[in-house]
Amino acid sequence: MDVKLLGAQARKIFECFMSDVLFMVSAQSVQQLREKTGVGMMECKKALEEAGGDMNKAIEILRKSGMAKAVKKSERSTDQGIVEAYIHGGGRVGVLLKLLCETDFVAKNDTFKQLAHDLSLHIAGMRPMYVSMDDIPEDIKESERRIYREQFAGSGKPPEVIEKIVEGKLKSFGAELALIEQPFVKDQDKRVGDVINDYIAKLGENIKVGGFVRYEI
Repeated sequence: MDVKLLGAQARKIFECFMSDVLFMVSAQSVQQLREKTGVGMMECKKALEEAGGDMNKAIEILRKSGMAKAVKKSERSTDQGIVEAYIHGGGRVGVLLKLLCETDFVAKNDTFKQLAHDLSLHIAGMRPMYVSMDDIPEDIKESERRIYREQFAGSGKPPEVIEKIVEGKLKSFGAELALIEQPFVKDQDKRVGDVINDYIAKLGENIKVGGFVRYEI
């Protein structure tokens, strides 16, 4: 084989590899974009990758997709909605979900009703205990913090480092219990919160989970 040709091929592979590395986005950049737009982590990561790491371009991409607009609607009042009832497993699991929107028109929309059904199905299968992390009682959070701190007692790590680790583990703990933070049962690449934002953009109204109850025999 021609050595020069082999060298050219190797160089091309290396350049492609370096190109991929340059376009990889850091977790810090993703977090910054999420703080600026309120859009979910996965959508922020995709936007940054598409924008080659450019924060302003990524924001523009999210705006064009309607995701950022969905977040802006999140402060509008939700006085209408439906209660969805879902029975699963031959009657062994039942879910009652209150899903809220802005108008009676959207509450009667089949797309909105489909979201309510899918969220109820998710709750039946994934067993969330709270709507969001903010709903987790503070005494439960503090109990978890104590456990995590004890795990690192005597590790020699600086206190400020331990606290960052503790808060990170607490966030992961909360994400397992909070509906909004869980990976969506029908699309594991999205959080439930991201799915709701998709529907907000699609229907043009704010949508919120007003509460849910899960029963199981």
